[in-house]
Amino acid sequence: MASAQPQSDRPMFAMNTTPLIDVMLVLLIMFIITIPPQTHAVKIDLPTVPIDPAPTLPFKNTLTIDRTNALAWNGVPIALDQLGYYLDQTKRFTIQPELQVRPHPDADFIVVDRALAIIKGKSIESMGFIGNEQYAHSF
Repeated sequence: MASAQPQSDRPMFAMNTTPLIDVMLVLLIMFIITIPPQTHAVKIDLPTVPIDPAPTLPFKNTLTIDRTNALAWNGVPIALDQLGYYLDQTKRFTIQPELQVRPHPDADFIVVDRALAIIKGKSIESMGFIGNEQYAHSF
């Protein structure tokens, strides 16, 4: 029988790296499989399109916020606390009027945010921002 013995008594300097590479590839594949994918998503509640669209609303309410942070409901000045009352009044209609929000570019963000929080809390179905073209030169 032939045996695999070195021809000389000198030590072998070459190391067999094939098993090391195999183990490293298996570990790399295991790490790739176990790492969860990174998703950079922003959760946004988008409006859904109704199956049967409502007719054009004849009356639209406008909420304006001027540069001094004063609120006005259809041109009449109101306080932030009164906004909920006016929104409750619009919900009594069979078809809710559209709420148009027009904040001034210099209005304080906190006041606009609080007004939007009240609007969201009242579950207004139809709301939109108007006058967005005024923000084109604000930045």
